[in-house]
Amino acid sequence: MQHVFVVGLDDFHLQQLQTLSGADRISFHPLFTQAELKQQDAFPVARLLDEGCQILRDFPGRVDAVIGYWDFPVSTVLPILRAAVGLPGPSLEAVLQCEHKYWSRLKQAEVAPEQVPPFCAVDPFAEDPLAQCRVGFPFWLKPVKAVLSHLGFRIRDAEDFERALPTIRARIGRWAEPFNLILKHASLPPDVAAVDGWHCIAEGMISAGYQVTQEGYVWEGDVRVYGTVDSLRTGPVGSSFDRYQYPSQLPAAVQARMTAVTQRVMRHIGYDMGPFNIEHFWDPATDRLSLLEINTRISKSHAPLFRMVDGQYHHRVMLDLGLGREPEFPQGRGKCKLAAKFMLRRFEDARVERVPTPAEIAAVEAVVPCSRIQVEVKAGDKLSDLRDQDSYSYELATLFIGADSEADLEARYRECLERLPLTLTPVGD
Repeated sequence: MQHVFVVGLDDFHLQQLQTLSGADRISFHPLFTQAELKQQDAFPVARLLDEGCQILRDFPGRVDAVIGYWDFPVSTVLPILRAAVGLPGPSLEAVLQCEHKYWSRLKQAEVAPEQVPPFCAVDPFAEDPLAQCRVGFPFWLKPVKAVLSHLGFRIRDAEDFERALPTIRARIGRWAEPFNLILKHASLPPDVAAVDGWHCIAEGMISAGYQVTQEGYVWEGDVRVYGTVDSLRTGPVGSSFDRYQYPSQLPAAVQARMTAVTQRVMRHIGYDMGPFNIEHFWDPATDRLSLLEINTRISKSHAPLFRMVDGQYHHRVMLDLGLGREPEFPQGRGKCKLAAKFMLRRFEDARVERVPTPAEIAAVEAVVPCSRIQVEVKAGDKLSDLRDQDSYSYELATLFIGADSEADLEARYRECLERLPLTLTPVGD
C-alpha cells in the first residue's frame, strides 16, 4: 500500500482520486482539509508549514507523495512540505516564478517579450501610488498574489484607481501576510524581494480575443501539453468566467504556437517534475498571442471535463508526478465529444432564499445526461459577504455538463437551470 498525503483534501476530489487506476493500492491521507485551509478568515500558512511538516515527519510509514490541487496557499507550500520528507518536485523558487505575478512577468519577458503586456509593480500604501505606475490607461491592477481575480480591478482612469485603492488596502492583507511567510523560505533576487505580498502589479490590457488554458506538466525537463480548454467570459467588464469548455475550438495552428510559447517559458523558469496550467489570449484580428498567467497545479475546474471527454480525471497526472512516475494520460476515451464547466453568476448583490436539496440536485442529474451540479451558496447567504469572489460578480453554482455537440451542451445547461430550484431576493442599497 502506498501512502499519499493530499493537502486540503475534500470529499469531491477524493472521489475523483479513487476512480484512478491503481487507486485501490493507495491510501489517501488528508494533510488538513479543504475547510481548514480555504474556508477560514485567514489562511493558516504558519500552521500548515509547522504542523504539516511535523505530521509528515512523524508518519509511521513511508510517505510516497504529497500532492494538492488547490490554489493559494496549497500550490505554493507544496515544495516546502515535500522537502521536509525528501520527496522530489519543483523547487520553491521555480513555483514562485510562476505564482508571484511580478516575478513571473519578469521571467516571461526574458524569453517571450512579444507575449507580455507592459507591467510594473505598485505599492498601494505609498503616498502617491499612481505616480509609480508606468502603464498607460486602461490597465488591470491586482495583488502580486491572489486567486480568482480577487481584488483585480480594471482601471480606466485616475478616478477608477482612487476608487479601487481603499478596497485593496483593506483586504490585501488576507493574501499578503501568509504569502510573505512563504517568501521567507525562498532565495529571491533583490528586485523581487522588494515587491512582497503587500504590493500590486499593473498590467496593460490583453483582453481582446479568445482566452484558453493549457494543461500540462514537465517530466525531466520535457514540457508537455495534454489539453487546451477555452475560457469564455461574461459580465459588465468581461472579467468574470462564464464557462470553461474542452477541447478548445481554436485552430490547431494557433494552439501549436501557444504550446511553443508554453514550452519556452516553462523551460526558462526551470520548473520540473510537476503539473501546471498556463493561460493565453489569441486576438484573431491581429493574430497576436498574449500570455496571461501560470499556475503550478492542475485546474480542479477542468478535471470533470477531462473525465467526460478523455475518460479520466487529470488528477492522474498530478498523482503520477507526485509518485515520481512519468504520467500517462488518455485522449478521447470518454463518453462525450465535448464538455463544459458553467458558472452560474449574479452581478448584483442579493440574499439567497432557497437552494436545492441534495435529493433535488440528484433528480436533475438523473434526468440531464452527463451532468454534475455543485451549489456554492446556502440559504441565508448575502452575496456580498461571500469570501474570495471576483471584483465584479458572485458565483452561485457550478454545472459540469458533457455532450456531443455545442447545441446539445447548451440545451442541457438550460434544462438544468430550469429544473434547479434556486431563489434569490435583491438587497437594497
